[in-house]
Amino acid sequence: MNKINHYIDTVFEPQDQLLEEVLDSIKENGMPNISVSPSSGKFLTLLVSIANAKNILEIGALGGYSGICLARGFQEKGQLTSLELEEKYANLAKSNLTKAGFGDQVSYLTGPALESLETLAQENKRYDFFFIDADKGNYPNYLEACINIAEKNAVIAVDNVLVRGTVVDDTLEAKGHTDIMKEFNQLVADHPKLDAILVPIGDGITIARVK
Repeated sequence: MNKINHYIDTVFEPQDQLLEEVLDSIKENGMPNISVSPSSGKFLTLLVSIANAKNILEIGALGGYSGICLARGFQEKGQLTSLELEEKYANLAKSNLTKAGFGDQVSYLTGPALESLETLAQENKRYDFFFIDADKGNYPNYLEACINIAEKNAVIAVDNVLVRGTVVDDTLEAKGHTDIMKEFNQLVADHPKLDAILVPIGDGITIARVK
């Protein structure tokens, strides 16, 4: 997978100076280096654009890398709502989105994402695109909460579903959430409200359409 992703990144060159600066800011603030890969980011941009999504909900902001990629898909006509547990992370993400020209189109809700999702449901909010990239143990809960506030035919994208290949290769050392993601992948595949497929780009991204 590493060779495949390196090839994609090399040929299509999805990384740029702005995103490099975002990665630098994450490192400088002592935050974990767990942003989506360059190719995954470009994939998200294209997905948002192809879906013509205008109202996006992101679960897991970190330093704003994926937020910029998502916003690039809707350009000046969309809105991004991002749920982030850590206020420090949300502040950095907001700063980076502002530098990228999307400051007026993004808002952050800090605290446990499930609580924010419940609030959004109570407010009858609806979204046409979702990106889930947060604590893996809550992926099933996040999925159901997103479906609950999804527009018809909304797209749900979920990152890290291959867990560095450990969900398919027993010769690799399992990670702490390998079994969790195996169960989650099957849940998505069998879900009666979703049409879904797993795309082996980056650390694996599942794309689902809400029926």
